[in-house]
Amino acid sequence: MSSAVLVLDAVVIGAGQTGLAAAYYLQQRQASYVVLDERPVVGHVWSSRYASLRLFSPAWASSLPGLPWPGKQLRYPTKDEAADYLRSYAEHFQLAVETNQRVTCVQLTKGGFEVQTAAGSRYQTPRVIVCTGPYTAPRIPDFAANLPPAVAQFHSSSYTEPSQLAGEVVAVVGSGNSALQIAADLAMHGHTVYAAFDEKTPAMPNNTAMWVSLLSTGLLQVPSQNWLGRFMRQQPEPVVRADLRRLQRLPNVHFMGRAVAATPEGGLVGQRATTPALAAVVWATGYRPNYSWLHVPQALTVAGAPRHSKGISPVPGLAFLGLDWLTSRRSALMGGAAADARYVVQQLLEST
Repeated sequence: MSSAVLVLDAVVIGAGQTGLAAAYYLQQRQASYVVLDERPVVGHVWSSRYASLRLFSPAWASSLPGLPWPGKQLRYPTKDEAADYLRSYAEHFQLAVETNQRVTCVQLTKGGFEVQTAAGSRYQTPRVIVCTGPYTAPRIPDFAANLPPAVAQFHSSSYTEPSQLAGEVVAVVGSGNSALQIAADLAMHGHTVYAAFDEKTPAMPNNTAMWVSLLSTGLLQVPSQNWLGRFMRQQPEPVVRADLRRLQRLPNVHFMGRAVAATPEGGLVGQRATTPALAAVVWATGYRPNYSWLHVPQALTVAGAPRHSKGISPVPGLAFLGLDWLTSRRSALMGGAAADARYVVQQLLEST
C-alpha cells in the first residue's frame, strides 16, 4: 500500500550547511518545506570523518545565516564542533528536517516533482533544491585494482584514525588539505608514510590576515563566470602552507610525487620515487558525482554533473547548492552558504 503524498512548497535534499541555509530562507519566506537527509542526525557527515579534521576557515568566517558560531571566533573549529554547530542551528530555528530519509527518486510530474525516499515517504512539490554537495561517490584511481589483497585500502571518507591501519609502512595519495592532515596524523602515530603529493600544488597561508584580505578585497566573491573567476577556476586548489611544511619536516614522511601506478609487490609508483611493499593506502583522491536518483531530463550533463547557472537549473523549479564555484570560490565553504541559498530560494519562489 503506497504512502500518502505530502504537498509542500519546496523539498530540500541534504541537511548539510547549504541545506540548512536554504531551509532558513524558506522559513523566512513562510514557505512550507522539508529537508530530507539520509543520515541519522544532522551533522553526521562531519562527526563521522577522521578525528583530526578541522574546518579550513575560522569560526568568524564560517557562520550560517542568523546564528554566529559560539566560542572563540579566531579558532578553526574541529569536525565535532562543526557537527554540533549544524545540529544546534537546526534546533535553534526549529527547521523542518527529516533524518533517515534517503532520497531514491526525484521525477517530474504534472504538478512539478515527486520525491520518494527509501523509507516510503512521498512528496509533491513545484520546487526541489539539491544540497547533497558536488561529489558524493568516492573516486579511486583505476590502478588501485592492481594492488594485491594484502594491501589494505581506505578512501579518506572511511578513514577515522591511525589505529585503522595495521602495519608500519603506508601511503597517502592525494594533493589536497585532507591528504596532508591524514598523512600527518599517521606519521605522528608512528607510521612510515609515503606521501603521493603533486609538487605542483600551490600552498598559501591560512590565518586571520589572509581571511581578512580575501574577504575585504572580494577575491572570495569573484563571480565564477567573469574573466578573473574563470582564471581562478583553472588553477590548482591550494593547500595550507603550514600543514605542508609540517609534513615536510617529519622524518618518517617521504614525498614521492603524484602516484601513477601500482607494483605487483604492493607498492606505488610515484613521479619521484617508488614505495616498498605497503601495509595500507589511504586514497584522499576526492569524489565524483552521483545523482543516480535524479530522474529529471536535462538536469545533468553527459558526465553526470548538474547543469545550472548560479545554482538555477534549466529545468523549472529545480536548483542546486553547495557546488564548487556555484557563484564564486566561497560557494564551497560553509561561510558561503548564506549568499547562495538566499539567491536560489528567492529565484525559485519568484519564478515558480
